[in-house]
Amino acid sequence: MEVSSRRRALLKVIVLGDSGVGKTSLMNRYVYKKFNQQYKATIGADFVTKELQVDDKDVTLQIWDTAGQERFQSLGSAFYRGSDCCVLVYDVNVLKSFETLTNWHDEFLKQVDPVHPDVFPFVLLGNKIDIDELQVSEKKAREWCSSKGDIPYFETSAKEDYYVDDAFQSVAKVALQTDHQHDM
Repeated sequence: MEVSSRRRALLKVIVLGDSGVGKTSLMNRYVYKKFNQQYKATIGADFVTKELQVDDKDVTLQIWDTAGQERFQSLGSAFYRGSDCCVLVYDVNVLKSFETLTNWHDEFLKQVDPVHPDVFPFVLLGNKIDIDELQVSEKKAREWCSSKGDIPYFETSAKEDYYVDDAFQSVAKVALQTDHQHDM
């Protein structure tokens, strides 16, 4: 009987963004392949796990869902501690949710206080592309990503399952690269 000596990487991922942008829906679509039409605000924080393979490496993503309301931002540092990647989410149809991204980005870095904040991995998701009321162009989002050190960007729909798996595969990849650099 041969015992596998492969080590599974555990990666902690934090999902941030304004209330109502679809953070919980994206996680539920990715992990459980489900979408719930009813909106229910997240209270505090919760997490789900998903096992996957990235470049022949076994990975467990521990994806933390946080409340988008400002009154819960004080929970930050405890939940953010030990993060390997941060996923920022906005609603492509709500300009305000895009305008607050810099605040979410900067607040996260302030709470986590990584050794190299300029290279800490982020991924940006523009969600709800199935709704045809676009207020934030892909060009505008990509410019923002570029200004933050070339953050990977995906336009997604949790409802229609557009690019959700691709986005989280990218999350695992960038988190794994950083995790690997920490090992060296």
